[in-house]
Amino acid sequence: MKRLAVIGDPVGHSLSPLIHMTWIDALRLEASYESIRVPAGETAAALDDFEQQEFQGLNVTLPHKQAVLAKVTETSDAVEAIGAANTLSRLPRGGWRADNTDAPGLLTALARIGLSDFSDKTVLMLGAGGAARAGLFALDRAGAKIILLNRTVEKAEQIITECCSRAHVSGPLGTLQEHADHADLIINTTSAGHGGAHIPLPDGEGRLFYDMSYGTPAEAQLAHAKAQGWQTEDGLGMLVGQAAESFSIWFDGVRPDIEIALTACRTSLEQNV
Repeated sequence: MKRLAVIGDPVGHSLSPLIHMTWIDALRLEASYESIRVPAGETAAALDDFEQQEFQGLNVTLPHKQAVLAKVTETSDAVEAIGAANTLSRLPRGGWRADNTDAPGLLTALARIGLSDFSDKTVLMLGAGGAARAGLFALDRAGAKIILLNRTVEKAEQIITECCSRAHVSGPLGTLQEHADHADLIINTTSAGHGGAHIPLPDGEGRLFYDMSYGTPAEAQLAHAKAQGWQTEDGLGMLVGQAAESFSIWFDGVRPDIEIALTACRTSLEQNV
């Protein structure tokens, strides 16, 4: 029996057990997946415990995405650039390997709605937090031109330098209106909508507005975007996409069915409104 889990604090709200157990059951695999609360500051000791208990893989959510890096044996190129890990795999000789599947998860989510070639696309990204780092890494390497807007421009400039292999444009969030005309899509990584507020948008003219949040926290921003003529998509596809990448790492390349997991997640969210 392969033991897997998601760790975080809090972690009870996580959809990861639902996603992974949907796939495990569908594929009739000998595996289990649970959510385990690990308090901040106890990351290193917890990883030792999980290794002794023979867990084979862990998903990592806040506040441990950076803290686990002090304890792992191997890191992927994405982890090095993004500075955070969300997937750990126990190595045969002991210790953990760290991966970041948020970056490919975003590309999977966008491909699912018809966006797979970014070589001639300009992406306007809002916010310069942890979620933006993974998005920058993915879209930079996919060939997109990126405009990153943040309240603190210096932070935007810094994460472009750290996460990207090419130069991109940065600026204050207040310049959104002037930059939006040049964008093929907008990706919101901020938490502006979590309190029911929204970032004002110009006319979308059918272009895509992608919010990395999902459920109630995304409702206000997505409703505003839709009213302004944007095609809208929430971040649930990215959540399931990154989970699929983790699943593939743990199960030797097996690609699970994203649609059945998305359906299970949306049903769960609707039932808990």
